Amino acid sequence: MSTRTPWWIRVPVLFFLIFGLMEYFIDSGEKPAIIEYPITQFFMLLVLMILIAIELILSSIENIMFQTLSEEGKAKYLEAKEKKYEWTWAKNIMKRLTKSRSIEREQEIVLDHNYDGIRELDNVLPPWWVYLFYATIIFAVVYLVRFHIIGDYDQALEYEQEVAAAQIAIEEYKKNAKDLVDVNTVEVLTDAADLSAGEKIFQTNCVACHMADGGGGIGPNLTDEYWILGGGIKNVFHTISEGGRDGKGMVAWKQTLKPAEIAQVASYVLSLGGTTPANPKAPEGDIWVDPNAPQPSETESNAPEMEQPSDSTNVAMN
Repeated sequence: MSTRTPWWIRVPVLFFLIFGLMEYFIDSGEKPAIIEYPITQFFMLLVLMILIAIELILSSIENIMFQTLSEEGKAKYLEAKEKKYEWTWAKNIMKRLTKSRSIEREQEIVLDHNYDGIRELDNVLPPWWVYLFYATIIFAVVYLVRFHIIGDYDQALEYEQEVAAAQIAIEEYKKNAKDLVDVNTVEVLTDAADLSAGEKIFQTNCVACHMADGGGGIGPNLTDEYWILGGGIKNVFHTISEGGRDGKGMVAWKQTLKPAEIAQVASYVLSLGGTTPANPKAPEGDIWVDPNAPQPSETESNAPEMEQPSDSTNVAMN
């Protein structure tokens, strides 16, 4: 006669099953739902209390029903209750996978070999090992046909495909995680939404020193081609983030603005280049040339100039 699963197994299993379902259906990002949403802690505590209450109720019902049994029935029930719980299904599975003989039946497979009283058993190979061996043979045949006969693809092609897929994933990730940008990865933003956001940041924080049109005041003119700390998106991003010259330059904005916002305002500043402010400040710094810009192709400037033919009218008159 078998008894039902003990309560100390039922309660944890049900509890963690409900916990797993909750984690699966609640989208909490990288953090567990029980941490991201504290209300779930109350929910799981409530579930645990309900499970304990159910166990207490079942125990009470079991006790009441026990009192209604006859003396013979009580004896049989107590005898079944004293039996230890056994994982019979697990033992059956293990027996099928190993086909091992019990100690009582070892005499059936004892060989005649005798080494100083040590006897050898003629055990069969475990089925799990045999099935795994057959699986490796099937895998080897499929691998041989696919890669050495058909030539599906090689490691170089697989590497290129994975790199291309990873690059697409990185670009997609960057679109949704713009705050990961830094001075080494920043690029000029040309999207109208980004430039509009950069203009708002500029009008809020920068006009006091650079004027609304970028012509310069306390700070330098942002519309000419002269730069004190270097032009280009990387230099402008670094200057805004870390600040200008010690003692007389711009303060560092990295504690106030997010990296994505710094990239937006830096791109907007670069978009002011070539515009005509109302009262432009005199140039400061040096003309900045992008070292990564393509060099102009050599012209035939060194070729000797062709002599212009004389006017035929003047020749005739002479």
